Amino acid sequence: MADGEDQKLSKELKLFDVFAISTGAMFSSGFFLLPGLAAAEAGPSVVLAYLIAGVLMLPAMLSMAELSTAMPRAGGAYYFLDRALGPVVGTVGGVGTWIALILKSAFGLIGMGAYLALFFDVPVTQLALVLTLVFTIVNIVGAKETSQLQRWLVVILLSVLFFFLVQGFVEIVSLGPGVVRESQFSPLMPFGVTGLFSTVGLVFVSYAGLTKVASVAEEIQDPDVNIPLGMTLSLIVATAAYVLGVVVIVAVLEPNALHEDLTPVATAARSFFDWLPGSTGVVLVVAAAIAAFASTANAGIMSASRYLFAMGRDKVVSPGFSRIGRFKTPTRAVWATGVLMALVLVSLDVMSVAKLASAFQLFIFSLLNLAVIVLRESRIEGYDPGYRSPFYPWVQGAGVLIPLWLITQMGGLTILFTFALTGVALWWYFYYAKGHMTREGAVLHLFERLGRQRDFGLERELREVLLESDRGGHDPFSELVAESLVIDLDEPTEYETIVWRVAARLTAEFGIPSDDVAEAILTESRVGLTPVANRVALPHVKLPNVRTFHLVLVRTPEDVRLSVEGGKGSEPVRALFFLVSPEARARRHLGFLASLAGRMDDDKFIFDWTSAETEQELKEAVLHEERFLSLEIREEGPTEELADREVREIALVEGALSRWSTGRGRSSSLAAEPGSSPETASRSSVSPTPSVSCGPDSPSGRSGACGSCVDPLSPRH
Repeated sequence: MADGEDQKLSKELKLFDVFAISTGAMFSSGFFLLPGLAAAEAGPSVVLAYLIAGVLMLPAMLSMAELSTAMPRAGGAYYFLDRALGPVVGTVGGVGTWIALILKSAFGLIGMGAYLALFFDVPVTQLALVLTLVFTIVNIVGAKETSQLQRWLVVILLSVLFFFLVQGFVEIVSLGPGVVRESQFSPLMPFGVTGLFSTVGLVFVSYAGLTKVASVAEEIQDPDVNIPLGMTLSLIVATAAYVLGVVVIVAVLEPNALHEDLTPVATAARSFFDWLPGSTGVVLVVAAAIAAFASTANAGIMSASRYLFAMGRDKVVSPGFSRIGRFKTPTRAVWATGVLMALVLVSLDVMSVAKLASAFQLFIFSLLNLAVIVLRESRIEGYDPGYRSPFYPWVQGAGVLIPLWLITQMGGLTILFTFALTGVALWWYFYYAKGHMTREGAVLHLFERLGRQRDFGLERELREVLLESDRGGHDPFSELVAESLVIDLDEPTEYETIVWRVAARLTAEFGIPSDDVAEAILTESRVGLTPVANRVALPHVKLPNVRTFHLVLVRTPEDVRLSVEGGKGSEPVRALFFLVSPEARARRHLGFLASLAGRMDDDKFIFDWTSAETEQELKEAVLHEERFLSLEIREEGPTEELADREVREIALVEGALSRWSTGRGRSSSLAAEPGSSPETASRSSVSPTPSVSCGPDSPSGRSGACGSCVDPLSPRH
């Protein structure tokens, strides 16, 4: 694939990939470096600090899972904040998080030097640069290859950790739990509650890798299930491993030695792996540490590059960063991330700066919880997450406040760094991004409830996102159009009269109360909420007493004036697509809206629509004319034998049809999908692509069996 041909990433990541990315991004400094430093601040209560931090991570995880299933797009926090709180906050979140992730990833590579130094005298910076190049190339080759590497790193890490924990608790039992409790865990909080909670802020960022999954949400299969489940499993495993692992470390090491130890896991392993030959136990721990630091760096490059890719899409940075390369990965964004990471490694004290960047990540967590509140309260129609956070809004309220409180516990320098990073992002927004962006965000929808304006472009975008995540190989939209009702007016008619005529038709066909339909549609239209573009209107409603989806296509001989979105006057329309849906099927309703809106935005559509001579051609105009081959069946000639026969009785060339109906004679319906075979046919009265009418006297009433037909004798089949 040439650069730039496709701006969409391939969906190649499964549940275990989600788990591996999330888990691998958490186990590095948080477990292999930090316990000793944290114990110096909290004493034995460092165990509680890790447990409390894991619990406090829940609001951010739940909010991130909800946002990721509502908007499975590359960019993670940037994309969510931009669409929810507007481009200023989005730019701060995107640019700031991209830099913070690079710092944390570089920190992971430098951090492994402490463990390698136990056996080798290696130039740590040079090794980190080589690994940066390796991980950059792996990320360019493909998300699938990157995730496979991540899987192996996480499997190695968790296997060694499990062995470490089992042997550690065997050691505790041999020493005597009571003795260990008295000697190592008493007093539990020597520095008081203040020491405990200041340590919670220190170790909280050990769980920050959990949210890296959101940045690759666009590449995850079945995101509604795999994202929340993968993140939940990862948080459970990480919290258990952190807490139990720190219990072992505190139990077997002397407090004073632990407080100064930068390799506490290796030191603990040396004390109870003495039954293994030589330094085998320590070698295993070093291998696990290297796997942990490497997985953090690998996941960090993957995640950070998706931030840059998403910002390139939105022109926050150069659009060139949104190019997809031959391996279906954002090649330029990955290279830029790797190059900046290399510059950081050779020019900064990564160990110090990366710790400061942790406070910025807490700030982003707070904003993400706020984003969920804004999106829900805006009541934007396109916001329909596949997973909804429980206990709203209390969870999100706590999620806004907890990170801000933790930042205050981390010292003035970290707060200053957060302000500095925010300032850099704001400078970039006003210097470059502002002149290239037109979005406002869902926050305007919240303001609209207070009498202000709405961002209708965001509504359309979220509908498109929803459509892409909802559709697989099956195409329910084509079926909807094939079974739609058609009203082809032959004289000028007022909009309100058209609405009542549509309602009456739905009543006659399906028994839906006409008053309910008409009043609901007119109410939406009176306040300017009916989408109008390119002389096409899309009135749509969801009703509680409707059991399935209904579409009515109306063509008018002259322009009909209709109020536009936002109440900014009116526009002429020649085509009206009335969509009536069950109230409980909001997701599918929005998917259909996205498909119809796609036709509205096609400048060629109105010509095809007004030029159509039959109801079938009107439907073909809605479904894209190039998808059809229409041919009338005549009683003389090659198609003579097809008249007055059931479709299933017709011998067709393999690949001609994928569905057939049981209707007889001149009203049979056929549906052809390229590449399908008769063996895949199923009984159905709907036709997801062309509807076919056999005979010169086909009915002009309800379509679904009208118009023209696929010619099975055509050379094209």
